[in-house]
Amino acid sequence: MKTLIINIKKLVQIEKAPRTWVAGKDMAQLSSIDNAWLLVEDDKIAAFGEMKELDKASVCSGGDTIKEIDATGRLLLPSYCDSHTHLVYAGSREVEYIDKIRGLSYEEIARRGGGILNSAERIRQASEEELYDAAYDRVQEIAGYGTGAVEIKSGYGLDTDSELKMLRVIRRLKQETPLLIKSTFLGAHAVPAEYKGRQTDYVDLIINEMIPMVAAEELADYIDVFCDKGFFTVEDTDRMLNAGMKYGMRAKIHANELDYSGGIQVGVKYDALSVDHLEYVGDEEIACLLGSETMPTVLPGAAFFLNMPYSPVRQMIDAGLPVALASDYNPGSSPSGNMKFIMSLGCINYKMLPEEVINATTINSAYAMGVQEEVGSIAVGKLANFYLTKPVPGIEYLPYAYTADLVETVFLRGEQLQF
Repeated sequence: MKTLIINIKKLVQIEKAPRTWVAGKDMAQLSSIDNAWLLVEDDKIAAFGEMKELDKASVCSGGDTIKEIDATGRLLLPSYCDSHTHLVYAGSREVEYIDKIRGLSYEEIARRGGGILNSAERIRQASEEELYDAAYDRVQEIAGYGTGAVEIKSGYGLDTDSELKMLRVIRRLKQETPLLIKSTFLGAHAVPAEYKGRQTDYVDLIINEMIPMVAAEELADYIDVFCDKGFFTVEDTDRMLNAGMKYGMRAKIHANELDYSGGIQVGVKYDALSVDHLEYVGDEEIACLLGSETMPTVLPGAAFFLNMPYSPVRQMIDAGLPVALASDYNPGSSPSGNMKFIMSLGCINYKMLPEEVINATTINSAYAMGVQEEVGSIAVGKLANFYLTKPVPGIEYLPYAYTADLVETVFLRGEQLQF
């Protein structure tokens, strides 16, 4: 089966030689073709180019069934890669939202048993089927927004059975949805109530019981730790990442959301795929990241929703770093998986250019979840994960029209989705 898309107003984020990521001043560059065509064969991108160079006879050779789509006036972009989410959860936390409005901080809510501990209690009570059904709806939701690859973390279980339950739900989502999904074990998301005052004992449980059982069922691609003020220390994080590495789980770190925690440094020490949040980043952290293979990943939705300081994205880019953006979709601090809105926040609050936010939500965020060879750009041989916009003036309109639904058609693995 072939699909030929013709008269594309602008084919965005093309690559003839796929790159690992885009960094520094190159983030402001975006390769595109005006008045373009693109050919999909089975689940892959087979060819693309300018309309004036399209040889339809060659494309239609071989007797394959051809579906043709006229994209006049529309942009075609690679699907978003959302490299940091917690979208397997039970129930919402709007009561805590009101607490925030009344002036309570994230840390104060956590100390009262809210936040992550609130979600943990609900996860423990929910069945695997209930969690799957709710998460499946959220996956469908983000696919409709144009997301084609997503990383999903555990971390709301905080005991062995519940963490495994969450990870089994993620595995089923991998098998039963067309999105490209990576799973991350985040047992170290918070210290559960029953281990209050015994944090080291909980770290021991993660190392000696959870990690081996997660590995035995091959449930996680990565391991994550919330290394920050009031959560896990650098020493705790070092121990858990070391244990995860022994079982083949590469690190991804929650770091420097609440303070200068040392999380970036320990993440780089363990060759973390990404360090995420990064509200508190200075010269020392930037120097540590330069030359590493760790992707700085900023979560604008969480900073917006919690009214937190904004990560110094311009300083990081000007220093030559790559930057990825992700949604942090979760019930407490970023209850949205709309990556177009994340692009808008990148432009409005972090002073990123439209080209920079597109790079940050496609090729760079693909790297941040380890799938840059499969998705993140329009390149021959990559998965045919992309979306067509409604008729729009240009790429600048996507973050500008920050509440408008501009996605008209979504393709994942070469199939046009029906919503």
